[in-house]
Amino acid sequence: MRADKIWFNAAIQTLDPSLPTATALASKDGKIVAMGQDADVLHLGGPGTQSIDLRGRAVLPGFVESHTHALWGACQDLFEVNVDYGAAYGELIGAVKEHVARSSGDAMITGGPWRHDMRTEMGANPRATLDEISTDVPIALADVTKHLLWCNSRALALAGLHDEVDDIEGGIIERDPIRGTPNGILAETACAPVRRLFTHTPEELARATRYFVERFNRLGFTAFKEPMAIESDLAAYQAADQRGDLTLHMAAHLVRQSPLVPEMIPYEEMERWRRVYASPNVRTDFAKLFLDGVAPGFTASFTEPYLAASGYDGETHDADGILLLTPEAIAHEITELDRRGFTVKMHAVGDNAIRRGLDGIEAARRANGFSGLRHEIAHAPFVRTEDLSRFSALDAVAEVSPKLWYPNPATQAQIALLGEHRVSRCHALRDYLAADINVTYASDWPAASPDPNPWTGLAGMISRQDPFGNYPGALAPEQAITLDQALPLFTINGAHALRMGAETGSLTVGKSADFIVLDAPLESLSPAEIAAVEVRETVWKSQTVFAR
Repeated sequence: MRADKIWFNAAIQTLDPSLPTATALASKDGKIVAMGQDADVLHLGGPGTQSIDLRGRAVLPGFVESHTHALWGACQDLFEVNVDYGAAYGELIGAVKEHVARSSGDAMITGGPWRHDMRTEMGANPRATLDEISTDVPIALADVTKHLLWCNSRALALAGLHDEVDDIEGGIIERDPIRGTPNGILAETACAPVRRLFTHTPEELARATRYFVERFNRLGFTAFKEPMAIESDLAAYQAADQRGDLTLHMAAHLVRQSPLVPEMIPYEEMERWRRVYASPNVRTDFAKLFLDGVAPGFTASFTEPYLAASGYDGETHDADGILLLTPEAIAHEITELDRRGFTVKMHAVGDNAIRRGLDGIEAARRANGFSGLRHEIAHAPFVRTEDLSRFSALDAVAEVSPKLWYPNPATQAQIALLGEHRVSRCHALRDYLAADINVTYASDWPAASPDPNPWTGLAGMISRQDPFGNYPGALAPEQAITLDQALPLFTINGAHALRMGAETGSLTVGKSADFIVLDAPLESLSPAEIAAVEVRETVWKSQTVFAR
């Protein structure tokens, strides 16, 4: 056998326990055909073989991003108001005014983000604050979690949310305390009527696809999961694959129910989506459920109430009542989706939502036996200690995101809502691994994460500090994990979550030649240096898809 390509003189970390390190690898037709020392591999060269001397540089398997709204994030960067997550209130308002000044017709101004700590500056009637900017141009700004919207009167009117509108099941319409009219703040399913107005043309989606693919490859990603796909998303991803623009493996979790699409998508429709939009690099055997919301909207389902000082009425706290689906419905949905062959990803932030998700997986195991599907608790930030062992027993995945394991712009708001003790238990990664939980990495970009950069996430995991020093201190430093413990979350564990564990995730003979080249091995770098890593080259199916 002659190889098409051989990379040699490298420091390769394979993530394959049977051969942890190597200096050379060879590929043919996009697959790895040999791994080992230079002398063991170079003899596979011949006429037509491309041999690449990596000059001692480090090589790792390509990274897997297990939860990123790629199209959504790209559209935000390209077409919307988009200030930094740590931006001041005045910067956000200034950016909105600039977009309004450039707007034409009735085009909606979207974007953000705003943070919970801005509520005082937004005024007692946030709707009126945006009306001061414009009553003609519709404005709808998302918070950092993307689960809340701040709207002006024009946006509410276009969405049919008039002053006498009734409450929306599963959502919150904040109201003026005297008049009872919407004050412009919407949460969860109440956002859906406005969200339906957020549209992009096929041409814009094609541009957005090229944007996120280039960005992901530049960061070292060779695979990702879209966690919340509706039909228009699936069509855009498939079209990109057919054009040859999608130089990434990907899976799309088809929406069964979400705050943005509050009506249940019929199972038969999901089956049609799965069949029609699957393509060589787009896997569609995945589904999405939302079990709760987010802490800033008081919609994350915690066993214990939010702090009274945050304005929450703890006397009426009902953890199951906060859920977006009843515990019985959760069990039914997971059981049925499991029976139909869908891997289920469940948005669950609060500890009660996580527990109910595990209950649902347990119900599916009882009803269907073990299907071989590893269902996922997405985000999984606040797992109760007594629930840790259940993940392994149920072969469930804890997907950890967003980048909340080190101090950041949202930390103080989290503490104000939940208290320091609860926040210190956010993503207790060392405990997760000690409980033998299968953990994957995700950013959730653009929701609650300012960018899809995995290197800052990796640095934060191993230090529990802001690697750039913008936010001092450490968040539960005893939960820091080692580099060797962290890397599988970004590689082989993510590949298994894609149902591609036999095809990528480690540098193993027979798998796809998916890897990244770095100037120096990670073990020689400090957390701050890891956060600042710039990938030199990304190779996908043995083709260079990014080179610096």
